[in-house]
Amino acid sequence: MSVSVQQAAFDVAAEMAALSAGDQRIGAIASFLGLVRDLNDDTAVSRMTLEHYPGMTERALQDIVAEAQARWPLQRVRVIHRYGPLQPGDGIVLVLVASAHRGEAFAACEFIMDYLKTRAPFWKKETTGAADEGRWVDARETDDSAAARWVRS
Repeated sequence: MSVSVQQAAFDVAAEMAALSAGDQRIGAIASFLGLVRDLNDDTAVSRMTLEHYPGMTERALQDIVAEAQARWPLQRVRVIHRYGPLQPGDGIVLVLVASAHRGEAFAACEFIMDYLKTRAPFWKKETTGAADEGRWVDARETDDSAAARWVRS
């Protein structure tokens, strides 16, 4: 398991190659790459700034990955989440999940992303124009619904 919270951009191909290097048990890698959009709710976005609490954020991401590893037989997991000012088109989050079989990899990747959207302590502020000071992005009901399906009774 590897979790990074960083300002620097990431190289998807390099991260994927590193994830699978030297482990022939891996039969599948599922991935999710999240990008900053230039439009949100019909409003143009010129920049997004993410804030977080160092230490607490990494721990929350590690806990999410640990829960995925407890649910599915996974070989490796890599999660990178960026913070700071980002432009439309920039990579914001990368989730890579390696498993022997695709079903486990897909499910765990989706689970991790659903929980990142609802449980990771990040705060997003969108700037919608040159003079705009920005607006905080509220949590979406659809994100909560997606995460709720993973709750065990």
